[in-house]
Amino acid sequence: MEPLLDIKNLVTVFDTERGSIRAVDGVSLQVRAGETLGVVGESGCGKTVLSLSVMRLLPANGKIIGGQIVFAGTDLLKLSEEEMRARRGKDIAMIFQEPMTSLNPVFRVGDQIAEAIRLHQQLPAKQAMALSVELLREVGIAEPQKRARDYPHNLSGGMRQRVMIAMAMSCHPRLLLADEPTTALDVTIQAQILELMDELKRKNKMTVVLITHDLGVVAQAAQRVAVMYAGKVVESAAVEDLFDRPLHPYTQGLLESLPAAIASGPDRKQYLRTIPGSVPDLYHMPPGCRFSDRCAHGIERCRREEPALAEITSGHHVACWWAAGE
Repeated sequence: MEPLLDIKNLVTVFDTERGSIRAVDGVSLQVRAGETLGVVGESGCGKTVLSLSVMRLLPANGKIIGGQIVFAGTDLLKLSEEEMRARRGKDIAMIFQEPMTSLNPVFRVGDQIAEAIRLHQQLPAKQAMALSVELLREVGIAEPQKRARDYPHNLSGGMRQRVMIAMAMSCHPRLLLADEPTTALDVTIQAQILELMDELKRKNKMTVVLITHDLGVVAQAAQRVAVMYAGKVVESAAVEDLFDRPLHPYTQGLLESLPAAIASGPDRKQYLRTIPGSVPDLYHMPPGCRFSDRCAHGIERCRREEPALAEITSGHHVACWWAAGE
């Protein structure tokens, strides 16, 4: 069965005053219809740029210089801007990281949802507004008719996030990209948002790419996970497989730094483990494996040759000479 989304060797660069950087460097990912793929990694690893590349919504100094983004059999990079605009919102939608900056502060939230409906479904204004109210009700906002007349600043963070979900769902997209949808929300609201997204996914037979730095969110919401580091995917596997048997030293470090892992250990007074060193400078990438300077298992080959993402066990891929037994 062909994947709904097939990203092949994608390279996205940004031109800056200091030079050019590869924010996404040779990333390949497949997302199957109906699943939730979690993309996890620390800030600056390229997760958000990956999603913006799929949407073709890069800032002015960003551009895709290589690879393919095949959605439902069509390479999105070969579409004209007009053709891509028709796909956004209708076939592929995105929940952006900061709802307060993504929502227009001078328009009522109902009008903002209705605009997307009118654009893609060619409905009259009155009918589009009625659908907006229904969508607000569907995402669990009380008094949706009243809230549709509110401005973004009148709503709490959790309600703004629900509005963003309603907007993304307005045209029943086949693929939803959710960029840190629970950031800055308290634990209770976070759980509600994840539950809502899962419910809407099942109801609308939707596919989700969930971008997050939170491994707990991945464990709760995703079926497969890809771990990114310094612009590359270093490991991908089914969620249970990755949590039970992480192969890449970076993934192992991420899991060992979780508070829950410490709290359940034999010595509950031990300090949180950390990954030594820091992420390499994107302007001056080291040769070989980009994690080698921080890795306890690094050998000379790691600092000389860059490992490719290879399948170690069924469905479990890793880019690491040590994990591959080299």
